[in-house]
Amino acid sequence: MKKFNDATPGQAVYTKRMLGIYDFLVLGISNQWIWKCPTSHLLEFYNRQISSNHLDVGVGTGYFLDHCVFSNTDPRVALMDLNLNSLASAAARIERYKPETYRANVLEAIDIDAAAFESIGVNYLLHCLPGSMAEKAVCFDHLSPCLAAGGKLFGSTILSGGVKRNWAAKRLMAFYNKKGIFGNEEDELKGLHEALEERFVEVKIKVIGCVVLFCGSKK
Repeated sequence: MKKFNDATPGQAVYTKRMLGIYDFLVLGISNQWIWKCPTSHLLEFYNRQISSNHLDVGVGTGYFLDHCVFSNTDPRVALMDLNLNSLASAAARIERYKPETYRANVLEAIDIDAAAFESIGVNYLLHCLPGSMAEKAVCFDHLSPCLAAGGKLFGSTILSGGVKRNWAAKRLMAFYNKKGIFGNEEDELKGLHEALEERFVEVKIKVIGCVVLFCGSKK
């Protein structure tokens, strides 16, 4: 049985080859036609939430950091991921920002020697983590020490419950869950909302297709 704090299966898929087609496959095709949340909505959300002192967790290819607009030309940007391929790919893509990089499993206590961040992004991270929403929400507790007082945590995730899923979304989610790429069979909108409300203030959520965009400020 897979331990709920074992994030390895969900990140193992991000090989160099997979990262090479990720933007086209996920951000281009899946978001638009299957999850019904076009990438433009996610990018717009980034632009509204991100600060110029930012930590991105579960970095993928670095697409959003590459395309978003910071409030100044010299932001502090940091990357955190368990997968070294993702860290290297994203760091190279946003080399102009001289990003800090940290390898960590968000389901375990995080110990990094870094000043706190004013924003933390967890885009498309939660659905790749194992366990129930209550179990995977421990990642918010582990990231909290990295977030400055009043700082904002934001992100998005693909849900199985409390959202509308078309036939293709149901089939693809089932396949991804079977392979261990996703761990969202129990992820519901209500559970996510409750987990956020327990830990943050000024919580806001927005559902687009079967994706939920969320943000909250540190208490």
